[in-house]
Amino acid sequence: MPDTGQYEESNTTNTGDRLFLTASVIGIAAISFGLGAFVVLAEVPPYQSLKNAWRAGTALWEQRTKYTDVERLDFWSPARTDQTGVTIHDQDKAQDGLTLYSSGDGPHAVLIDMDGNIVHEWRMPFSAIHDETSPIPNPQKDEFMHWHTAKMAPDGNLIVQYTAAGDTPYGYGMAKIDRNSKPIWKYLGTAHHDFSIADDGRVYALTQEFRFNTYPNRKQLRPPRLDDFAVILSPDGKEIKRVSILDALIKSNYANMVDFAPYFANEDILHTNTIQLIDDKTAANFAYGKAGDVVLSFRDLGIIAVLDMDAEKITWATRGPWLGQHDPDVLPNGEILLFDNQGQFADPDAGFSRILQIDPQTNAITWQYKGNADQKFDSNIRADQQRLANGNTLITESSGGRLLEVTDSGEIVWEFHNPIRRDDPDNPGKKLVPVVSQAERISDARADLFRTTAPASNTGTSNAGEAQ
Repeated sequence: MPDTGQYEESNTTNTGDRLFLTASVIGIAAISFGLGAFVVLAEVPPYQSLKNAWRAGTALWEQRTKYTDVERLDFWSPARTDQTGVTIHDQDKAQDGLTLYSSGDGPHAVLIDMDGNIVHEWRMPFSAIHDETSPIPNPQKDEFMHWHTAKMAPDGNLIVQYTAAGDTPYGYGMAKIDRNSKPIWKYLGTAHHDFSIADDGRVYALTQEFRFNTYPNRKQLRPPRLDDFAVILSPDGKEIKRVSILDALIKSNYANMVDFAPYFANEDILHTNTIQLIDDKTAANFAYGKAGDVVLSFRDLGIIAVLDMDAEKITWATRGPWLGQHDPDVLPNGEILLFDNQGQFADPDAGFSRILQIDPQTNAITWQYKGNADQKFDSNIRADQQRLANGNTLITESSGGRLLEVTDSGEIVWEFHNPIRRDDPDNPGKKLVPVVSQAERISDARADLFRTTAPASNTGTSNAGEAQ
């Protein structure tokens, strides 16, 4: 009979080894899982490094896969009408002048007369000014950018701000260009959204950058965050002052207002979308700011604030009956005019947007404009307004690609629809219209510089409207 003892001993040993190995693997996995859970829950190193790497990787993947078709950018919206150009013009009631607007179909701006004729057009891609000094080493292609804001300086030249889709920071910088679209100066700081031009040629602008600092007792202000800064540029585009807006808020009496941030906004806590310089004329009747201060709008907090640029501190802030607001303008009488993007709930058929004029001392609404079932008024993001010399209000309904001028009684006395259209790739047979982020009526001496220019078109359209 064969001796099986040695075989049984060997088999038993192998089984024991396998059990030991399996137990070891399970144990190591359990310990690793436990350590990983501890790192995540306790947020101890290397939690932040791993989180940053993951977010960077997913952001890059999204940029490479999601932002590939220009028409799918949020610079385009479904066209609400087939009408293009000027559709309403009451010559007796509308404020005469030229209208400057920028369009989401590319880095360009158009100056039109009251009939929609193109008087002048500017175009300059970001690639024409980008260099190695930019904090954006690999910018998006030019067709993925537009001029979010374009304003005419007192000398008739244009100052523009570049915004890119599918990138963060999305503010790419600013430039001043002449009437031939040649750069006079460039500022490659990450300027975004808005700026204000002082009478002396200085420019007050917004910039943004990622920061990794923390604040005591403010756990919701987690790094990394996209933080905003207010900067002052010299008349030749050099940065001469820079103030952290979040720091200015945290050290003010209004610091607890950061607790109003919605869940989606902790990584862009303020989303500052407006900066308006308070000049001597504006300060005369405004109870909450002095000349040299700036008015700011924090979209995601629903806050309008005043920043003392010298003290680097928020000196006043308020909330009110608005939601997702843009462009608070201090009027000569001390009241504030703003675009309330999503606060009109009383009549959904009229659209969710409205223009509000607010008494800042009481937050009472002293005037408003909203749509109706026949004239829906709705722009969920972007948009602005301008109080004109005759008392009318020029409104930029960004998402609709529409400009309208209304009287104090709400009558539309001038209306313009962005004439650019493209096919909607996701809805065959439907059209898209590029957003109009900002517009202004120019009725002073600057308009005279262009009135002798022959119109490029008598229809309000031109080949320059096509993205290059």
